[in-house]
Amino acid sequence: MSTSEPAAEDHGSASERAAAPAGADAPNRYAVSRRSGGLLTMLFLAIALGAGISLIPLPYVVLVPGPVANTLGELDGEPIIQVKGATTYPAKGALDFTTVQVLGGPGNRVDAFDLAVAALRDDREVFRREEFYPEPVTREEIQQENAAEMVDSQEVAAAIALRETGREVPERVVISQLAEGSPATGVLEAGDQFVSVAGVATPDAAAVQTAVRAQKAGEPIAVVVRRDGAEKALSVPTRDNDGTTVVGVMLGREYDLPVDVTITAGGVGGPSAGTMFTLAVYDVLTPGDLTGGKRIAGTGTMEPDESVGPIGGIRQKLAGASDGGADYFLAPQDNCDEVVDHVPDGLTVVRIGTFDDALGAVRAIAAGRADSLPGCSAG
Repeated sequence: MSTSEPAAEDHGSASERAAAPAGADAPNRYAVSRRSGGLLTMLFLAIALGAGISLIPLPYVVLVPGPVANTLGELDGEPIIQVKGATTYPAKGALDFTTVQVLGGPGNRVDAFDLAVAALRDDREVFRREEFYPEPVTREEIQQENAAEMVDSQEVAAAIALRETGREVPERVVISQLAEGSPATGVLEAGDQFVSVAGVATPDAAAVQTAVRAQKAGEPIAVVVRRDGAEKALSVPTRDNDGTTVVGVMLGREYDLPVDVTITAGGVGGPSAGTMFTLAVYDVLTPGDLTGGKRIAGTGTMEPDESVGPIGGIRQKLAGASDGGADYFLAPQDNCDEVVDHVPDGLTVVRIGTFDDALGAVRAIAAGRADSLPGCSAG
């Protein structure tokens, strides 16, 4: 913050001073100087106080629009979607993924100036810090978590897009991590693939959960897992969790992709670009002009069951899409209440709940039938 130079004091010209009649009350130039000095002192104190306040970190975070990237284009000189082992087709138009920046997280801070700016702008929101970071975490831990979520979302996007093109994509249910205090600690390991639980085949996560919950809490369960390419029969302890039998593991999926799909997102983390990634991979793998040359932005996680999940920062993503030149925006249906009254002028919002909804919306926009698509409404 810089201060302006004080204006020079005007004490009158020499001829004016000489012309003053004898005995007349002459201007008290010293009194003028004292008043100016007082004003300067007050200004200086105000600037110092403002600078001091701006240095005080406040317990808030501010969401602001982040960068926008076309998934059908390039990022840092590399195509965002790269496919090997299958025929690809040129894609026109744009399928933009949108992002949010969080000011005030670990490693940075917000001050009174940031909050004042946020209060004046519709594309910014303020939250108490503990709403976003309920426990002490480091910047590195957040980056690692976001990177892991991005990798998972990209794998799901590729798997669903490939299935939508008619390809077989086998999947495995694996342990992504053990919960803190898990009774299975020392028996099960991250990366173990469930083969069966209590003699029941477990081809998916739902089957694992159903088989475990059918057992009596506190008694061990016979489990078969595949680890390092070999099957292992294990006796896994259980415990009760609010009336439900659990082994204390978090499940994930691994896919055997028949085609090599690489998605480059730069430094962006988190799972919220999943829907746009899925559309982009599908577009690259199928002939024809999916977007009709239109610029379409959007957001939403892509779940393994092909549903579109809600995300945070929808207002900032709407603003970012508009600033990036998009005319249409695909919004998760569970975010619609947050969309209402915050749509930038000239941007048409389309409500989606599944991948089929998203794909149908893009095709309708390309065909000039956007008016037939569902939007967001309150309630």
